[in-house]
Amino acid sequence: MREALNQGLIDFLKASPTPFHATAALAQRLEAAGYQRLDERDSWATVAGGRYFLTRNDSSIIAFKLGRHSPLLDGIRLVGAHTDSPCLRVKPQPELQRHGFWQLGVEVYGGALLAPWFDRDLSLAGRVTFRRDGKVESQLVDFKLPIAVIPNLAIHLNRTANEGWAINPQTELPPILAQVAGDERVDFRALLTDQLAREHELNADVVLDYELSFYDTQSAALVGLHGEFIAGARLDNLLSCYAGLQALLNADSEETCVLVCNDHEEVGSSSACGADGPMLEQTLRRLMPDGDDFVRVIQRSLLVSADNAHGVHPNYADKHDGNHGPKLNAGPVIKVNNNQRYATNSETAGFFRHLCMAEEVPVQSFVVRSDMGCGSTIGPITASHLGVRTVDIGLPTFAMHSIRELCGSQDLAHLVKVLTAFYRSRDLP
Repeated sequence: MREALNQGLIDFLKASPTPFHATAALAQRLEAAGYQRLDERDSWATVAGGRYFLTRNDSSIIAFKLGRHSPLLDGIRLVGAHTDSPCLRVKPQPELQRHGFWQLGVEVYGGALLAPWFDRDLSLAGRVTFRRDGKVESQLVDFKLPIAVIPNLAIHLNRTANEGWAINPQTELPPILAQVAGDERVDFRALLTDQLAREHELNADVVLDYELSFYDTQSAALVGLHGEFIAGARLDNLLSCYAGLQALLNADSEETCVLVCNDHEEVGSSSACGADGPMLEQTLRRLMPDGDDFVRVIQRSLLVSADNAHGVHPNYADKHDGNHGPKLNAGPVIKVNNNQRYATNSETAGFFRHLCMAEEVPVQSFVVRSDMGCGSTIGPITASHLGVRTVDIGLPTFAMHSIRELCGSQDLAHLVKVLTAFYRSRDLP
């Protein structure tokens, strides 16, 4: 099982270079499992025991299995994650031609570690909006081939490089795509028109706009002398999206189960499809009783907010509290912050720990050092919108927000096992 899950994750990461592609890959797997796609613009006719999903902005997805038991009595089991990762996004008018090279201007999305983006074989993917036969359409594109690179400056010209230097994202990050001669001009939108024709056989009249990200073409892989680790891009947080999907597909309970994977977590979640927007609440209100009964359902429910945790790095162990250094391959981590950067409380943590003990899954705890700031997740945001009890958890990871991250190859199976048990649990605290 562990090997199949790990390979499934590697395949999912390869198919998901952007939040748009991740959402499409999740939707494809849900449809293959018999889940029915819903359109938010239509009336819904859902039935007890039915399995459904919907997307918004092509980059966020909610999947749910309606239970045969009343959610008014038993509540809802929710797992939340996010589809986006820090990256380099192409600007609206990106063309740069300098010293015979054609480059694209980029904007940093999220809190990216910038240095690892240098000297990588980069490709480009995302969503393109275009006009065809007088109508506006959108389509996902993925160049797949390595078409760009951001070369480092040789150490001979930057003698203090190994002493650390501030990377200027405006001047130092535009990737090189080609060499051009003389007055030759390259039209980026024309390049996208050609890609639409090659990839989808679509003859666009004109490209109107786009949301495109550069990504590393190196595939995720098992690494380590004994295959102890998984290295790959976007483990934060497609790892949790994939684990939540597998758990939902495994769940055969009579309860109502929900998986929500929001976009825009890395930039604060404030969007129509982010956790700080109305998507989840609007969806639940269409499925549940109104007024007093809706509040009763939410107060009987529980959210597991799954987002990666910081594993203790052997070269930087002093960055962790001495009693709270999660280890790779030692199970999921309960994340606690008394200043509410995580939404965990003693009851929700205790219930998650109870599930892990019952399933013989190892479990760990993380609290940030008292002299360091703490990151956050969709957990507190969703909890504050819905009033739902929440526990923040995640798998320990190295190099979070790098172009290539690292997690333990045993931990995915641990997380899927406990999330499956959560979806199957008859009683919530």
